[in-house]
Amino acid sequence: MENGFKSGFVNIVGNPNVGKSTLMNDLVGERISIITSKAQTTRHRIMGIVNAPGYQIVFSDTPGVLKPKYKLQESMLNFSEGALTDADELIYVTDVVEDPTKNAEFLARVAKEKVPVLLVINKIDLVKSQDELVAIIDKWKGILPNAEVFPTSAKEHFNVDNLMKRIVELLPEGQPYFGTDALTDKPARFFVTEIIREKILTNYDKEVPYSVEVIVEKFEEKENSIHIMAVIYVERDSQKGILIGKGGSMLKKVGTEARKDIEAFFGKSVYLELFVKVEANWRNRENKLRQFGYLD
Repeated sequence: MENGFKSGFVNIVGNPNVGKSTLMNDLVGERISIITSKAQTTRHRIMGIVNAPGYQIVFSDTPGVLKPKYKLQESMLNFSEGALTDADELIYVTDVVEDPTKNAEFLARVAKEKVPVLLVINKIDLVKSQDELVAIIDKWKGILPNAEVFPTSAKEHFNVDNLMKRIVELLPEGQPYFGTDALTDKPARFFVTEIIREKILTNYDKEVPYSVEVIVEKFEEKENSIHIMAVIYVERDSQKGILIGKGGSMLKKVGTEARKDIEAFFGKSVYLELFVKVEANWRNRENKLRQFGYLD
């Protein structure tokens, strides 16, 4: 590799619903993380890799930091805390409406980081005046005094290019960690499960989306087509009924929407079969969390 090549891990952390996934997709230039208006959309640590002639950036999107109510959320918090230990650069994402004192313990750890911290204040399109923005920036400078501040709107792509330029400047010299054609560390099946889960998050209310896990049991890829069979696990029979809907109408809607996105993602025609099974209290069962990839 030529002299002066740079590479590094740039980890994105922050509370739920501040726009971490939108920002990561914008930085990577591909839709790698699912985005919905609901909190806790991201459950895993997802890598997005940017390759350029002089550098490789390995971005990580992480679950929002929260106080765990059950074992699944403990695992999600571990993914976020792990992102503090192996970063070459840390991007802490907040937004203009968030209470800065939320999860103060995690913030205190970010403040002690030795690696460069870039503080992204997202959703500035919602700010009514320049004075209001200045006040928000000043408040955050008091909390993370060593961080460089980037007011952005990931949704509008405002100031994201400047953020990217600074990320590249701060990268350490080193060899690439992944092949130069790699886009992510996750297998194809993972993105199928995430797309299906996204459709469930957008089509159902209350507890149902959070009780759901999706497992791809069959992924047969041919030259022009893919045959996918996926099982959607819920925790209770009542949730199974809601998920399927009257005469299977809701499950059909989810399947149609997911199939279109999966076809766009892989650039092939897709035959998608969905099944629903009950797995009582899976979010608190270690054997199930291990099977579903949340524990080693």
